[in-house]
Amino acid sequence: MIIDATNLIVGRIATVVAKKALLGEKIDIINCEKAIMTGSKAEIHARYKKKRAMGIPTKGPFIQRMPDRFVRRIIRGMLPYKQEKGRKAYESIMCYIDVPDELKDQKAETIETANVKKVPNLKYVTIQEICSVMRCKN
Repeated sequence: MIIDATNLIVGRIATVVAKKALLGEKIDIINCEKAIMTGSKAEIHARYKKKRAMGIPTKGPFIQRMPDRFVRRIIRGMLPYKQEKGRKAYESIMCYIDVPDELKDQKAETIETANVKKVPNLKYVTIQEICSVMRCKN
């Protein structure tokens, strides 16, 4: 199954993908940088800057700064990844920035329940913006 994450809410994508992965399906998510996280821009940026500043750089917590890894880490939170079934499900999920060459000719699906258009007057930030703020040193 190939999912196009353009204008989809990342938490809602994660729930659907986690359920399908636990059932044994292989899932590829394309355009991860265009996925959306809901909430005000200032609060989201402050939350992830605080997480990045926590702890020790060599011991964690480790916050991914690439959009594909960032989305994959969010999906991991929906899986029992410390158990055997969760590890197998996590390995069957792949996230990509843009569309890779091997998936260009295949049809990508979308998740209608995760679309941002379903929720009116919504504040949101793209994953690309969050990751670019995380890469800054200040």
